[in-house]
Amino acid sequence: MPIKKFRRGKNIIKALTIACLAAYVPTATAANWFKLQDLNPKKVSLFSGFIEPDLYVMAGTPAGIYNTALKRYIYATPHVNLIGPNFGQSTTFLIQRARLMVRGWLNPHISYFFAGEFGNNAATNIRGQYTPQLQDAHVVFSYIPAARVEVGIIRAPSAEDAMNGYMAYNYVVFPTVINQLMLQPFYASQPSRPYAVGPSGSVLVPGNESLGVNAFRYPGVQVFDWKNWGHWQFAYGAMVGMFGSVSAGNQSSSPLYAARVQESYIFGGHGPFRSDLTGWLWYQYAQPDYLGHSYAMQREGLGFQYLQGYMHPWGRQLKFEYMRGNGWIDAPSAFSQQLGLQPALYQTQLYPNVNNSASGYYVEGGLFLTKHIEANIRYDYYDRLPNLASVGQQRIFKTWALALQYHITPITKIMAGYYFRTVDAPHVASNSPGAAVSKVVDNEFAMQAMISF
Repeated sequence: MPIKKFRRGKNIIKALTIACLAAYVPTATAANWFKLQDLNPKKVSLFSGFIEPDLYVMAGTPAGIYNTALKRYIYATPHVNLIGPNFGQSTTFLIQRARLMVRGWLNPHISYFFAGEFGNNAATNIRGQYTPQLQDAHVVFSYIPAARVEVGIIRAPSAEDAMNGYMAYNYVVFPTVINQLMLQPFYASQPSRPYAVGPSGSVLVPGNESLGVNAFRYPGVQVFDWKNWGHWQFAYGAMVGMFGSVSAGNQSSSPLYAARVQESYIFGGHGPFRSDLTGWLWYQYAQPDYLGHSYAMQREGLGFQYLQGYMHPWGRQLKFEYMRGNGWIDAPSAFSQQLGLQPALYQTQLYPNVNNSASGYYVEGGLFLTKHIEANIRYDYYDRLPNLASVGQQRIFKTWALALQYHITPITKIMAGYYFRTVDAPHVASNSPGAAVSKVVDNEFAMQAMISF
């Protein structure tokens, strides 16, 4: 092959790679999640996307629940040992996320971003049926100095694992505190008949009233921006929105409020994998409705992350985040509907009152063994409803995760992880369903490919 043709072909491949990266990773040094998620880079491909095939493996250990009417034990596999969103199998392969995105600029001051979700996950599971979703849809106006205005479906300011992009995940499975406290499920606020009363002031929500989760996104308006002083960077975002989603509609007569501030010291690099030390604070408040009554839902947290040397031998990462919530606490259903089980065991228990609480944290570390191979470890802890410990409703989730990643490019990789899981049910009788489920919690293996295009 002539030298000129070889160089021309090499340059074309390089240009295509840069264009693909630009769709995800801005080249400016002022990188933060507000910019990465909410504002397009100046040179961006009109169409882009990614697909995430997943493999999950668990033993599927059943729990024995004593039925007083039948005077015998009924054995059923609890949801904690089954794979969502359908909870039909303990070992399965699925396409968890499949995202197609359209993004660009209308003029130098107005950018737009639309994304459809076609994967099989809790966001596309509406009333038990697979329903593809409009995941993102927003326009950003950059006319006002220090105050960019975003309108549409927005990833609300909140916890780090709720804000960062999928290409930056180190694990297939979320920390439990993120999955249960922050990944907000929605239910019909005006059901055809009131939900049944559950234990300790909860209501029991049937599966056919589930309107999916919002993938951390709310319709609304956000003001955000950032400012650099040498190596230092300050970023903020403040949002007023609707408590709801595309599928659920508006589930509150009052607005959602959310805000986050963060400070970074940037060692070098750019995009989501720049080398930096970042600390943050965030807050969310909403008033979900149920049967015409408003309930308070408050979430808040803080954390930090240190990341240096991404895709370099001995590159390293350390992250910690703590969060807590009051009011509108969900206890997902323990089982699928089984003969003889009480409704409280196969329906979601929703604890709406503001005095209900939950809190948790996670801490994780990572180390690049080579340019492409990264090893990770994480511990996460979630204490749900400690205020109801005396009546047996408290549950404490603890998980150790060991993970290994092979990074092909910054936006294409293979992840595998093993999750050592325990659930404690304090102050419950030894023969209660809570005790039976806590004794049989399986460890979990999960593997995922992140394929971007």
